Amino acid sequence: MPQDPVKTDGDKYTVLLENERVRVLEYRDLPGSKTSMHYHPDFVLYALSPFKRRLTLGNGKVLMREFKSGEVLWSQAQEHIGENIGASETHVIIIELKENVPSKSG
Repeated sequence: MPQDPVKTDGDKYTVLLENERVRVLEYRDLPGSKTSMHYHPDFVLYALSPFKRRLTLGNGKVLMREFKSGEVLWSQAQEHIGENIGASETHVIIIELKENVPSKSG
């Protein structure tokens, strides 16, 4: 069963907003920090600081990510472990999309 990052790494993730359509998370860590394996549904990431990370996906594939402040990334759902391998703090906003909910317009 996929793990919620707020539960696995509550010291790094803060829920800023949650409703039936999205969950907005703030994530912060320091160089050398590593998360537990966790899951994100489809999401948008906005980098508030420059950082460099290694992601180990649930299938074992390893990705290297490097962001400049202000960069934006779209990602499909994934399970991963994240590790700050750079010299600066990671500080991002993550907007997780929830499954389609019928519109209440009439």
